[in-house]
Amino acid sequence: MTSGIVFNISRYAIHDGPGIRTTVFLQGCPLSCWWCHNPESMAREPQLSLRAGRCIACGLCVEACPAHAISLSDDGPATDATLCRQCFGCAGVCPADAREVVGRSMTVGEVMEEVTKDTSFYDESGGGVTFSGGEPLMQPAFLLELLEACGGQDIHRTVDTCGYASRAILLRVAEKAELFLYDLKHMDPAIHEKFTGVSNEPILENLRALSCRNVAIRIRFPLIPGVNDDRKNVESLGAFLQGLHRVFSVDILPYHDVARSKYKRFGFPYRLGQVQAPDPARLSEIAAALRGYGLCVTVGGDNKDERTNSQAQTIQP
Repeated sequence: MTSGIVFNISRYAIHDGPGIRTTVFLQGCPLSCWWCHNPESMAREPQLSLRAGRCIACGLCVEACPAHAISLSDDGPATDATLCRQCFGCAGVCPADAREVVGRSMTVGEVMEEVTKDTSFYDESGGGVTFSGGEPLMQPAFLLELLEACGGQDIHRTVDTCGYASRAILLRVAEKAELFLYDLKHMDPAIHEKFTGVSNEPILENLRALSCRNVAIRIRFPLIPGVNDDRKNVESLGAFLQGLHRVFSVDILPYHDVARSKYKRFGFPYRLGQVQAPDPARLSEIAAALRGYGLCVTVGGDNKDERTNSQAQTIQP
């Protein structure tokens, strides 16, 4: 049975497709978006999280580290990234759970064991399973086998993707999924590369190809003030989508910085500085502009078909 790296499983999710869902987050992403809410997912391997506020300064992690990469000071624990071997021995001995390994290998069977716990909720709400990340298409064999297993149990399948992948893999996945949540971050290739690390050209071409297939697609537009909220980009997005094989719905996802603390926990720089959430009036203007291209537009996932009163529950693999 195929296995892959999973860094989170979120049950009772309500914004990752229709109905009540289980969202399976796969490790690894070819993009490095400045605003990413899951920075721990960018690398292909499990990552070490440090919650300095939980540290009780017992020193066990210092003793356990074979590379002598950890030190304690009045400012709290510190890890020298140039020495760390990612052996995660420090996390295994931490009595306060200040050090935690995020991501682990799971088989298809182990993931399905979690997924099938909520089959009754899927049936009642029209929900199912969403595969997200990271970028799920980076683990194609694992993803395809998971989709096959879900299909065998008549569970609705959604794939949340940035679209930066092999065309062949994308279209194979399309044969086994009912819905794609497809991110479009910027229409200008150079600006897209500046803020994500890659050009948008294969992403746009893949969407052209996918739009000709018999699979539902919702476009997700993460709106970042000062990055992609200008008139030129919004108009380019609308014109591009209008010119595809069929008309799509667009979900505008307004920027917020709730993931800022994650960057500190994983030792990553937060590159958006003091960017604030979009002004509501500007959000309304952008939504209206996109509707002018014949698109159905929602803001912040506010879709009546996708709303319930359930609370999200997270399972750390």
